[in-house]
Amino acid sequence: MSTLMKLALGKMGRLRPQPALGDSAPSIPLPAPERQGGMALAEALAARHSAREFASRELPLPLLASLLWAAAGVNRPDGGRTAPSALNAREVDVFVALPHGAYRYDAPGHRLDLVAGADVRRVTGYQDFVDAAPLDLVFVADHTRMRLVPVDKRTAYAHAAAGAMAQNVYLFAAAHGLATVIRAWIDREAVAEALGLSHDQEVLLAQTVGYPPTAP
Repeated sequence: MSTLMKLALGKMGRLRPQPALGDSAPSIPLPAPERQGGMALAEALAARHSAREFASRELPLPLLASLLWAAAGVNRPDGGRTAPSALNAREVDVFVALPHGAYRYDAPGHRLDLVAGADVRRVTGYQDFVDAAPLDLVFVADHTRMRLVPVDKRTAYAHAAAGAMAQNVYLFAAAHGLATVIRAWIDREAVAEALGLSHDQEVLLAQTVGYPPTAP
């Protein structure tokens, strides 16, 4: 769908998901993430960039599992995460829009839990490439976890945490030959409705991930 068409539908409140392409499993256990090897940090930083063209090929489940762990997974026995959050609130959830459904990444359980049995990708951004890319991430803040943060500071704190997660995704993508781009130009109300979010949850950012169009 073109950007202009999405803008028009958004203004009318009619930007909606598509039917799921395949069965929507209620829960997807993820393989253990790869924690060793890969590209050196300096090389990943040098290769980090935003891309806006993607192949439609889906990521293998082990690669997706490692990507989500890099974004916001548990990396220590005490439950600490790969990305920081103020007061250790862990207020930002990563939602994953796949062709066969939309899921929330459960970091402690390292699994995907279904939130919408529909193809939500087209709703996650106005750009046309989000419709066909295999994976769109949505970073969502849960304000119920920020009781110790002043109300007027919560959105700023959550955006900082989401930015750290997004950079983790950028570095992972650079190290594994993937393409990605973070996006703030999104219809947050449409995304919240598509994901079934509550009034205490705030859509912050989205990020598209996939293979570059020239990938073998």
